[in-house]
Amino acid sequence: MEIKIKDETLAKAAEEGMDAFLDVFIQAYLEPTGGEITAETLQNLTGEQITLLAYHVLHDEVMDGGFIQLIQNGYGPFIFDNPFAKAMRLWGLKDFSNVIYKAKRLYDANKEDLTRARTDEEFMAMYENYEAFDELDDYFVTEEEGITAQIAYYVDEHMDQFAVIE
Repeated sequence: MEIKIKDETLAKAAEEGMDAFLDVFIQAYLEPTGGEITAETLQNLTGEQITLLAYHVLHDEVMDGGFIQLIQNGYGPFIFDNPFAKAMRLWGLKDFSNVIYKAKRLYDANKEDLTRARTDEEFMAMYENYEAFDELDDYFVTEEEGITAQIAYYVDEHMDQFAVIE
């Protein structure tokens, strides 16, 4: 499916900043799916579009509750079982890519426990049981603005891979 974005919408968002600029693409990807991210809805997107959507998910989850929350909310396979880390490296974000690979190794080594259903109390205990994620969470929170800026720059430089601008 071809994703179309109006040039004036994109220009207005770019004036508001990189988050608003990227959000125009994210909303364009989510709109036809009713906001649902499933294997079926992802079939309508290109690899580049899926990667940008994956960054959006990772950003929101990690900023809110770290990699543990991302995994507990069911996004582990979306991030770690796809070439997201490799794509980040190819987009010029080598350090961020390395962090994703570290998180993937932790995820793969503990997948059964990390993904099992938990009570709220058990979920909160995961932060103590999986302190290895703390360093990765801290890196992302500290570097988020720069990472997002690099991604916005990449999208801007490769616009035709992300949408048709009308």
